[in-house]
Amino acid sequence: MRRPRLLAGLAGLALTGGLLAGALPAGAAEPDAAPARTQAAAASYSWKNVRVDGGGFVPGLVFNRTEKNLLYARTDIGGAYRWDQAGSAWVPLLDHIGWDDWGHTGVVSLASDTADPDRVYAAVGTYTNDWDPGTGAVLRSADRGATWQRADLPFKLGGNMPGRGMGERLAVDPHDNRILYLGAPSGNGLWRSTDSGATWAKVTSFTNPGGYQQDPTDTSGYNSDEQGIVWVTFDESTGGGTGAGATATKTIYVGVGDKENAVYRSTDAGATWTRLAGQPTGYLAHKGVLDAGNGYLYLAYSDTAGPYDGGKGKVYRYATATGEWKDITPVAEADTYHGFSGLTVDRQHPGTVMVSAYSSWWPDTQLFRTTDSGTTWTRAWDYSAYPTRSNRYTMDVSSVPWLTWGGDPAPPEQAPKLGWMTEALEIDPFDSDRMLYGTGATVYGTTELTRWDTNTNFTIRPMVKGLEETAVLDLVSPPSGAPLISALGDVGGFRHTDLGAVPPMMFTAPNFTSTTSLDYAETKPDVLVRSGHLDGGPRVAFSTDNGAHWFAGQEPAGVTGGGTVAAAADGGRFVWSPEGTAGVHAATGHGTSWTPSAGIPAGATVESDRVDPKTFYGFHGGTFYASADGGLTFTAKATGLPAKGNVRFKAVPGRKGDIWLAGGAPDAAYGLWHSTDGGATFTKVSGVDQADAVGFGKAAPNASYPALYSSAKIGGVRGIFRSTDAGATWVRVNDDAHQWGWTGATITGDPRVYGRVYVATNGRGIIYGDTSETGGGDGGTDPGTPPAGACKVAYRITNQWQGGFQADVTVTNTSATAWTGWTLGWTFPAGQTVGQMWNATPAGTGSAVTAKNAGWNGAVAAGGSASFGFTGSWTGSNPVPAVFTLGGATCSAA
Repeated sequence: MRRPRLLAGLAGLALTGGLLAGALPAGAAEPDAAPARTQAAAASYSWKNVRVDGGGFVPGLVFNRTEKNLLYARTDIGGAYRWDQAGSAWVPLLDHIGWDDWGHTGVVSLASDTADPDRVYAAVGTYTNDWDPGTGAVLRSADRGATWQRADLPFKLGGNMPGRGMGERLAVDPHDNRILYLGAPSGNGLWRSTDSGATWAKVTSFTNPGGYQQDPTDTSGYNSDEQGIVWVTFDESTGGGTGAGATATKTIYVGVGDKENAVYRSTDAGATWTRLAGQPTGYLAHKGVLDAGNGYLYLAYSDTAGPYDGGKGKVYRYATATGEWKDITPVAEADTYHGFSGLTVDRQHPGTVMVSAYSSWWPDTQLFRTTDSGTTWTRAWDYSAYPTRSNRYTMDVSSVPWLTWGGDPAPPEQAPKLGWMTEALEIDPFDSDRMLYGTGATVYGTTELTRWDTNTNFTIRPMVKGLEETAVLDLVSPPSGAPLISALGDVGGFRHTDLGAVPPMMFTAPNFTSTTSLDYAETKPDVLVRSGHLDGGPRVAFSTDNGAHWFAGQEPAGVTGGGTVAAAADGGRFVWSPEGTAGVHAATGHGTSWTPSAGIPAGATVESDRVDPKTFYGFHGGTFYASADGGLTFTAKATGLPAKGNVRFKAVPGRKGDIWLAGGAPDAAYGLWHSTDGGATFTKVSGVDQADAVGFGKAAPNASYPALYSSAKIGGVRGIFRSTDAGATWVRVNDDAHQWGWTGATITGDPRVYGRVYVATNGRGIIYGDTSETGGGDGGTDPGTPPAGACKVAYRITNQWQGGFQADVTVTNTSATAWTGWTLGWTFPAGQTVGQMWNATPAGTGSAVTAKNAGWNGAVAAGGSASFGFTGSWTGSNPVPAVFTLGGATCSAA
């Protein structure tokens, strides 16, 4: 099976190579355009993910060891998450990260404070080489990730670099939680904070910076980066108390990227450090997990940094009292063709340990388990008679069915796989039956783990709802059929018939590793074409049923990658600009033969006119091109357009020759341009400082021109903007809490729903927004005054911490008449106040609150319900409100 994180997870190639060319913005240039013409007030928008569930590498899972069900996940490019036990879903924590700090969506380590579970820390930064222009930082939160403060570091961190599955590199002293340690890469050594992460200083007494390089010959700085300090583990049995009178933990173990000197220890709270004597050599210690009660430090070793490779490995047990090293590797050395990484101890039964063979790609990953501290081991699966496998488990992926990849492999491979890149592996410290592990595409877990020990089959399921980690490369929203069709890195893409449901399968036949470009025929939207990456090809495919089924086309010689592709307005012609030496080609029919296009350079971006089926457009190196003969010949048109940076353009549906072009670079031409004459001339849109993607949606009420959407910088502010008057004025529709890092790949409105916009992110999946404005989303007007007893309210506190809480509210229509909108009111009995609210719009002052439906959940059928949630603050006590009203009538309690 292919390695499905190679695009978005390896060297940042989810940006289709643009990152290597410096396509991502440095974010520091001053705008040179005129002051923006923006409306004063932003539209009211609600934001959600188009559900895919997963889609990327989860290298770290962190349980808090003093509070049950407090669990965090980190991703390599898609931020961090907290588990919501009540909703059985992950809550994103870093959506506030903006364009200029896009690198902080890569999380290299997480730490949850055991002394104060409200506190959580994240070490962020995506690349240590020049692909990421910013430096790393440590984010700290005192409210479980609801809000953050940032401490910038004088070096970079590598959340998407080799070795990102090792760790955790960030740790909080369990006795004196003012003290944290951070293992740095790139020769920067070990760092310490003594003020709860506000400031950091290098530990000068720790002198081994960890110089292992995955590939010293790599001139890009990616594989040649020094791994540095890879994990920090405290021995909690050597500290004194907690709180104000605590003394720092005396004994600390540190893992180093050094095959000859992999493990160090301090016994004086970090003042001095010593290499552990007698340790194994020739391997990197990916993890070091301590069972302080029994005095064992367990270590998982591999011969490489991972997360993709590893040809040999070891598992060792170190006796902290005697210094004895014991090789407890689950298999004979002759049988290791992989490294070990995932490592966890059952805190309820510390002699029970599990470890993963993270780099066992074929036929599957392997999990090992011991209940006697490593003396004997059992495996998740064995061969009964090769190639037949006997599994201790059953995989149930019915909630995320695409995890089979549509495959039916020959034994001993199976679909779905148990996993790959399994570097995150954790047993719940409060529940021996609960285990989770990360893969290159999802988080799997079980709540029946102890059945393993009685040879009873247990079930493994995806535990990934809410964690959206796809890198989005292209999006289309046709005027009929599925509302959205996506092109994604690593998992190909999907036909989204229901934005709130996981699609049953990604594109297959062919199944691209990544889809780079999508288009549909404007007047025949059941006809689609896509191009993408696939080793050996084919790299272009067609559909005649709105993307439900696909078939491969032929390809000319010299194609190495997907490039961009365009469909004629009537679906009778196609133009393809693939990667490689082939150059631009045109075809009639469904790609059974291709003819080289004349007059346009190889590597050009291509699009079609949305009215004239013979007109196609191209762009390359600052010059715009047009074809009037179905793509056979192109003529250079406008020049002087951005020649540097990424440039994307689209033609307006229903308007021949109407084109919008966005792109550029901060140190060169950058902005938004408009042409109404087929690209012969372009006018720069005044007031748009920078723009990186442009798309169209349904026109506003009483307007004739489609709504414009852009990921742009206007008036000195970066955001997602909308114009309802052909670019004359713009309004920002997102806010500072919803920025999602880098959003420059593509954007589109919905031609059927006014105000709906689909936003591409590089690691947080597909985001869509609906407006509460009249005519937007699925909402409408307020229901007025419903009759008494026409509503029922369920109010549930889902999480509470000192001074703060989170609640979910469900309002049910118990009348016989459908609502077209609703406004729910209540008064807090103990002075509580609302902070942030989602899926509804808050109003009121102080303890008196109203919540008005969002644009998409205002319509509630008789017997139906709508839900929303919020965070709030409290002092003294946090009782549930006694009375809820809707339209002046009192609702009953659910």
